[in-house]
Amino acid sequence: MKAILIQDDNSLLWTDVPDPIPADDEVLIDIHACALNRADLLQRAGNYPPPPGCPEWMGLEVAGVIEYVGPAAVNFGLKVGDEVCALLGGGGYAEKVAVNAGMCMPIPKGFSMAQATAIPEVFATAYLNLIIEGGLKKGERVFIQAGASGLGLAAIQMAKHYGAEVMTTVSSDRKAKAVLEYGADIVINRKTENIGEYLDRYPTDLVLDCVGGPDLGPNFGKLARGGRWIMLATLGGTETVLPLRELLSRGIRLIGITLRSRHPSVKVQILRALRENFWPGFESGEVKPVIYKILPITEAEEAHRIMRSNENIGKIILTVK
Repeated sequence: MKAILIQDDNSLLWTDVPDPIPADDEVLIDIHACALNRADLLQRAGNYPPPPGCPEWMGLEVAGVIEYVGPAAVNFGLKVGDEVCALLGGGGYAEKVAVNAGMCMPIPKGFSMAQATAIPEVFATAYLNLIIEGGLKKGERVFIQAGASGLGLAAIQMAKHYGAEVMTTVSSDRKAKAVLEYGADIVINRKTENIGEYLDRYPTDLVLDCVGGPDLGPNFGKLARGGRWIMLATLGGTETVLPLRELLSRGIRLIGITLRSRHPSVKVQILRALRENFWPGFESGEVKPVIYKILPITEAEEAHRIMRSNENIGKIILTVK
């Protein structure tokens, strides 16, 4: 089969690699589409290696057709010919992938492969952080960084589904319009407005932060009593100074989370809850994966350029079939 490999000069090459060999509890998926995530850029830069046992090439979510079911995987009710989307530890930029059967979900009715592959990583991440770790409650205010990203738009819709008020950041008027269409209540242009001033005016219960950096500390101290600040990434830097007096006196919490490093059994539980709670919304159109552009996998370099330049609103998809 073929996969996208990172070359010594950091370029991407669609080239031959060995076919995956499924374990007893895995299925083999003939991939039709995969989706980009910012973690792919980090992995390409050498800063986010795949978990042990995963392929070396990038790709955290795919959609395709099952062509083999391992003897221990039949317990999940999967069979050859099923159309599924799946969460991966890596290996999605390819023609085939072997994945734990519990990481597969049926494609929502009426969805294309491209739409389905835009679900697993971002919606599972949003569910893990908002609901499981964040303990989101109806009526709370949520602050979501990078609202026009694939994760941001998934998190906005999920938070609104649970009855929260949403404040989010964008980098342009074009992106501001998009996040408002998907339910954001308060929009901050991070290039022209001060995030700290908004946090002063709108005490926040829960934060999804992919930026971190020096501004985290001063803004962390502005959380509402009992607030939770969840770190997903450190795109703005890895160091800050925390106001420990505020942390102690008001019971606020800083929580670091990555979905990729979670044990497979935990991921299976997250995906099961996601399917139970959101598949009806996907099929009714209440909740939507947002796709910015669909490109053939041979144009992975262009797809990375779009993501690196922050041009996209929503997900970038690579088609294999």
